[in-house]
Amino acid sequence: MKIKVCAFDAYGTLFDVAAAARGVAQEPGNEVLAESWPKLAADWRQKQLEYSWLRAITGEHCDFWQVTKDGLDWALAAQGLAGDAGLRDRLLALYWTLAPYPEVQDTLRKLRHAGLQTAILSNGSPEMLEAAVASAGIGALLDAVLSAESVGVFKPAAPVYELATAHFGCARDEVLFVSSNGWDAAGAAGYGFITAWINRAGAPMDRLGHPPHEELRDLSMIPAMAVAI
Repeated sequence: MKIKVCAFDAYGTLFDVAAAARGVAQEPGNEVLAESWPKLAADWRQKQLEYSWLRAITGEHCDFWQVTKDGLDWALAAQGLAGDAGLRDRLLALYWTLAPYPEVQDTLRKLRHAGLQTAILSNGSPEMLEAAVASAGIGALLDAVLSAESVGVFKPAAPVYELATAHFGCARDEVLFVSSNGWDAAGAAGYGFITAWINRAGAPMDRLGHPPHEELRDLSMIPAMAVAI
């Protein structure tokens, strides 16, 4: 077995980024989102990503929590809800405790049982990641939680991926990097990681010159992939 470390992206990979909008839409008094929450969640996520990319390109860095708030503000404005401060506050509060996908804990346990080290490698701020990990109850299943904030730039910039090799003292091809974001998997593959793209939505593959080593529908096959390499 060549793989020594299995590193996961956080948002959209371990944690369901639509959970906040879905949860708020189900609460009494938020009927305004009953039908539109999927669009709100999608817009929020897309703008969050776009703003992180643009800030990485321009060098105008801020932490991922600010990017998350800015993305939500755009998404609310797009639905004519920019003035609803209570709704905004509730959505942001739930983002700190996003639900993990059902297979997350079992996947991490199997990796640890196989003798691999596990980590999160995320654009999320340390505070965001600490809250999400605690809420999901997976802290004991992780050897490290690595935040892009420590290098002041977002993925797919190479210094973020380098956090994993530096922390674990391993070669690039000894890391299996797992992400639900095609651009993230491509960035990691370009850096030299072995990669798995978790394509939950059945999306077409990004044309970025670095295809993933495996394309999977969820995380359940990651332990088998890791030990087979």
